[in-house]
Amino acid sequence: MSDLAANIVGSAAALCSITSFAPQALKIWKERDASSVSLKTYSLTVTCFVLWVAYGWMTQAWPVAVANSCSLVMASAVLVMKWRFRDGDPDS
Repeated sequence: MSDLAANIVGSAAALCSITSFAPQALKIWKERDASSVSLKTYSLTVTCFVLWVAYGWMTQAWPVAVANSCSLVMASAVLVMKWRFRDGDPDS
């Protein structure tokens, strides 16, 4: 497989991973309600991204490290909002 094809596939995968959290994060932020989010699932997801970032860094696979770092930020944001909005909107 050519490097170009591999980079295209890797870039598409990274883009999908990163953007997959945006709709959930925006919905939670807008509604100030994270009751539909599983704390266990997002905790596991964040842990997975931490491990993928560590793997990418340790093997110097920078595309893996960077893409998973971005996904880690998005998944962590959802997890933080789950804790913050667990009892409804804290500002009301």
